[in-house]
Amino acid sequence: MLKGPAPVLVLVVAAAVAGALRGGFTDLFVYQYGGRAVLDGLPVYESGDPVTGLPFTYPPFAAVVMVPLALLPAWLAAALWTGASVGAFAAAVVVVRRALSRPAPGWLVALLTGGALALEPVWQNLAFGQVNLFLMLAVLVDLVRPERRWSGVLVGIAAGVKLTPLVFVVLLVLVGRRTAAGRAVLAFAGTVAVGFVAMPGSAATYWADGLVDAGRVGPPALAHNQSVYGALTRLLDGQPPILLWLAVAGPLSLAVLVVGAGWWRRGDRVLGTCLGALAMLLASPVSWSHHWVWAVPVALALWERSRWAGAAWTAVFVARPVVWPPYSQDREYGWSPPDHLVGNAYLLAALALSVWAAATLNRRVGSSARRTDTESLRSNPPGLSLDARSAADLRKQLPLFNWQRDVWH
Repeated sequence: MLKGPAPVLVLVVAAAVAGALRGGFTDLFVYQYGGRAVLDGLPVYESGDPVTGLPFTYPPFAAVVMVPLALLPAWLAAALWTGASVGAFAAAVVVVRRALSRPAPGWLVALLTGGALALEPVWQNLAFGQVNLFLMLAVLVDLVRPERRWSGVLVGIAAGVKLTPLVFVVLLVLVGRRTAAGRAVLAFAGTVAVGFVAMPGSAATYWADGLVDAGRVGPPALAHNQSVYGALTRLLDGQPPILLWLAVAGPLSLAVLVVGAGWWRRGDRVLGTCLGALAMLLASPVSWSHHWVWAVPVALALWERSRWAGAAWTAVFVARPVVWPPYSQDREYGWSPPDHLVGNAYLLAALALSVWAAATLNRRVGSSARRTDTESLRSNPPGLSLDARSAADLRKQLPLFNWQRDVWH
């Protein structure tokens, strides 16, 4: 019984009950507002959610996806959303464990899922009623199992809900899965079309005006924004010029993505996909701490290579050092150098992991090349050239040739 799905189902039900009792999930209210705007034919980007006052900042397709939530009372939406989020997270743990060729009995999946609640990105995701756990599952399924007939479609749909998963289209291209990348692009284009059909005015507003405004989702200087853009904003005491941000974030993200592709090609699809996720978080102008739910798959991948590395990585996200310095109300602009070091902990941990991954991958490639050279030397001794060996083989055949000549002549 403990090896089956029962422990996970108990955890999902408990999460649903807790969600119904707690309620008040800020982002879930915003999602319901987006769904109601679609049903009522209202412009979703011109005003904020009446409960929280926060704007709907996702693509129009995301508002269409949230329509079912708009039909439910708040307590029921909170219950179903929280339970489904925990279920999606447990499914992601199963996908990762199986991709790492490790067993995933129900009791262990429930233990890992429950234990992961200690990581700040995970409990923040649940506390806000965020969508990130669903998106992570969709990406993992497509990236670690690209042989599936419809692989790539989930990545495209995820990008339709939140644009940042488009980074994984580039990763699919880099690892040679161009057909899956093409499906992802077509699926994403389909989400854009759905948005224009369902709410043409709001779709035009989003794609024309709201796409490049980093401040539309909140103050980018806030400590919880663990992206390159956020770090530069805090360091420069103001939002950086777009060209400076691109000059820093672009090469960093691309380098991490290339390293991830290298690991993926060499057989570690989980670590490769996780590095792609880190590239996404670095590249996005806003990567709130609850976007860093990818810390859990990274921890599972690291645990298989080094218990110490896995534990150290996990400790960063449990300790939540990003809020140790003063934060909120622009207090980040007064940070000292140690404050910047601690307050950018998630970002710096991702960069440190990427450097380690690049160095380890380089050593593996080098050792593989040396093994290939050694095997080549063994099969082609330097003292015997190709022509000499051919001549030796020919001499061995001469007796047979002479015998055949004697028989036929």
